[in-house]
Amino acid sequence: MLFNGNTIENKSFDEERALYGSRELILRNCSFDGLADGESALKESENIILNDCFFNLRYPLWHDDNVEIYESEMTENCRAALWYSKNVKINDSKLHGIKAVRECKNITINDCDINSPEFGWNCEAIDMRDSTAAGEYFMMNSKQLRFENVKLNGKYSFQYIENARFNNCEFNTKDAFWHGRDIVVENSVINGEYLAWYSEGLTLINCKISGTQPFCYCKSLKLINCELNDADLCFERSDVEAEITTHVISVKNPLSGTVKLPSVGEVIMDIDNAEGKVITY
Repeated sequence: MLFNGNTIENKSFDEERALYGSRELILRNCSFDGLADGESALKESENIILNDCFFNLRYPLWHDDNVEIYESEMTENCRAALWYSKNVKINDSKLHGIKAVRECKNITINDCDINSPEFGWNCEAIDMRDSTAAGEYFMMNSKQLRFENVKLNGKYSFQYIENARFNNCEFNTKDAFWHGRDIVVENSVINGEYLAWYSEGLTLINCKISGTQPFCYCKSLKLINCELNDADLCFERSDVEAEITTHVISVKNPLSGTVKLPSVGEVIMDIDNAEGKVITY
């Protein structure tokens, strides 16, 4: 962002809407904290740069446009930090308040530490790289996601997402990708139970996957050169094309397609319309 904005340095703000509606503003080493306990410090602002700032109050960045955040911290008291904002860059920062990002558009996140339940709901176009994240219901109902080298710990992640691409990531999460559509995951590790139920158009390439009962009720599911470890009752009632490189405990009632794998402990086909093929090589 290039502009000749006003600069504020080494100041503390705690009043309600302290810098409401600001334009072309640079803040360095400022804090949003104090006894007045005011909310919505930078609401409805535009063209803002925040460098080495500390946020300990609620709702600071709502309805904002063109914001850059560097080396800053949002504490667990900084609830719902960014809502309804667009064109935001966040770098080398801590986002530790609940619901930190919601209903935002065109967000880039690099080298950040996220600890935020219900993070990223109903967003569009989020690019996240080289970051760690923790929290339940991560990124629910969001679209156009691009993740590279992200490590996540949580539950119920990526539910109802659409048009997402993940590369070189590690996800430790149960119930991930439920009802997701048009998703590609490459070169990644996914550990968790009940993976990707009800998904449509999910493709996994060169991934290591573990956990019970993965990939049930899926449509247009593809696995290419993937490991399935400690996986049982896989592919139940799914349309699947899978190339598995490891032994699988059990496969149950794939409706259509082919599952190729080196060995399988048990193949369960006990419903009439289960017509998928399981082939060992």
